[in-house]
Amino acid sequence: MSRTIKDYLLVGLKGMAMGAADVVPGVSGGTIAFISGIYEELLTSISNINLSLLQTLKNKGLKEAWNQLNGNFLISLLLGIFISVVSLAKVITWLLDEHPVLLWSFFFGLVLASIIYIAKQITQWNSVAYILLVIGAALAYYITTLNPLVSENSSFLFLFLAGALAICAMILPGISGSFILVLLGAYKPILTAVSNRNITIVAVVGAGAILGLLSFSRVLKWLFAHYKNYTLAVLTGFILGSLNKIWPWKKVLTYRTNSHGEQVPFNELSISPTSYEGDPQILYAVALAALGFGLIILLEKIAVKKQ
Repeated sequence: MSRTIKDYLLVGLKGMAMGAADVVPGVSGGTIAFISGIYEELLTSISNINLSLLQTLKNKGLKEAWNQLNGNFLISLLLGIFISVVSLAKVITWLLDEHPVLLWSFFFGLVLASIIYIAKQITQWNSVAYILLVIGAALAYYITTLNPLVSENSSFLFLFLAGALAICAMILPGISGSFILVLLGAYKPILTAVSNRNITIVAVVGAGAILGLLSFSRVLKWLFAHYKNYTLAVLTGFILGSLNKIWPWKKVLTYRTNSHGEQVPFNELSISPTSYEGDPQILYAVALAALGFGLIILLEKIAVKKQ
């Protein structure tokens, strides 16, 4: 695919949006990739990392191998994700602490519109598609209701598997990789390892993530190639079921102590705005949800006009 510098800057911006989403436990960067129109290209590019790439490098040189990898696309996207995580992580963390209702409302509108957007990609609805949508929604909803593990395992094998599972969730629209780490009880050990620059643990988790990413991306690519409508139905269900996790108004059932000795929410329950203990900020929340919803509709219209 021939792209200009302007196109790669746009890919970088999409990467920044993915990075911002991944910082928020409960929001998937895969959802952002899908609604921004780069999801299938991302899967294909990741799937190109295989033995044939090494053969191309050996026989035809670096330039051909780079083109086969779609390297410019991946570098632009990863750079955008990195910039976003580094620059926006503190801002989003602050918003989660100080204005959670407003932040979750924006993401709720964003994800709600993405359900409509992805469902419209399904060219043929039938009984199987509807059943798969319901199964996907039920599974995602069930995951959002699970209680995180209290005990935290720091064995290398466990952290390796946790990294593999989390990265699989991260590229699935509707399921948050960071939330999977919280559920498994691996979030704190990994966060502590990163903070303490424990290279060994970071490398183990990274190896699991690489294995999970390379293998699962091939599965998804195959599903899109052979059962695209059914795959889209399941993904639509995943995102629909995940709405419970990003519902703006929550009641904290239990707390836990984080690595800084602070009490943070551990288990939460979705409630109505009128039952919310703090300021429900309903008008602002609705406005931000509408803004998030409208942003996706606008992006869809721009994409259609461009095509």
